[in-house]
Amino acid sequence: MNARILVVQPELDDPPHLFGAWLEEAGCVLDVVHPYAGEAVPTLDGYAGLLVMGGAMSANDDEVLEWIAPVKELVRDAVAEEVPTLGICLGHQLIGSALGGRVTPNPAGQQVGLIPVGWTDAAQDDRLFAGLATPRRGVQWNYDVVVEPPPGAVILAQTAGGEIQVARYGPAAWGVQLHPEVDESIVGTWVTDSERGELAGRGLDADELLGEIKEAREELDHAWAPLAAGFADIALGAPPARPVPGRAG
Repeated sequence: MNARILVVQPELDDPPHLFGAWLEEAGCVLDVVHPYAGEAVPTLDGYAGLLVMGGAMSANDDEVLEWIAPVKELVRDAVAEEVPTLGICLGHQLIGSALGGRVTPNPAGQQVGLIPVGWTDAAQDDRLFAGLATPRRGVQWNYDVVVEPPPGAVILAQTAGGEIQVARYGPAAWGVQLHPEVDESIVGTWVTDSERGELAGRGLDADELLGEIKEAREELDHAWAPLAAGFADIALGAPPARPVPGRAG
C-alpha cells in the first residue's frame, strides 16, 4: 500500500529533494504542484498527506501572489480533516499564518547555517517528533519566522534566542523552520551575490557555510531521514481525504 502525498512547491529552488526521496523510500507517492508556475492548487481529495515546501516569498503575500490564499485554505482544510500535514520553512510559516498566527521578519535577523535544535518538553510526547527529540542540528536559511503561534499550537523546539523551530499545529499537523530536505547544492542556489555581501558584512562566509553543510551530510541524513519515515508512517495509516464540502477540485 502506498500513500499519496500532495506536495506544494512554492519555488523552483526548493524541491522536495532529499526529503521527497526518503518519503518515496518509505512507501509514499508524491504529486508535486508548482503554483509559482501557474499550476492550480488542488483539493486534498484522494491524498493521505500534505507537504508544503519553502520559498523566499512571505507568508503574508496574499495580495501579491494569487496562490498564497488557496494554499492557506488547503492547509486549513487539512488541519480540520486531520490529514497528516508538514510544512517546511515557508510551509511552516504558511500553516502558522493560515491558522491565525503571526509571521514577520525575525527581529534578530536572518538565520543561516547549521543550528542546534532546542527541543521542549512537549516534544517528548509528540507522535511525530518524540523519537527525534535528542541533540541534533538542522539547516536554517530564513529571514521570516512565526513570531506568534496560532491558538492551540504547541512549540516543540526553539532556538537559544527563542525563535520557533518546530511546532505542532493540530493532531496531525506540524511545521519545521529548518530545512531537512536540502544539501549544499540546493542551498547554493539560494545564495545570491547580494546575500554574499550581506553575510560578509556580518562576518560570515557563504562558501564556508555551504562547506559545513556538505561536511555534515551524514549527520544530517541520520538526523532527518527518520522525520520523513515517521511522517510516511502516519500518512500510510491515514485514510485518503474525501472532498471538502464547498471546495471544487
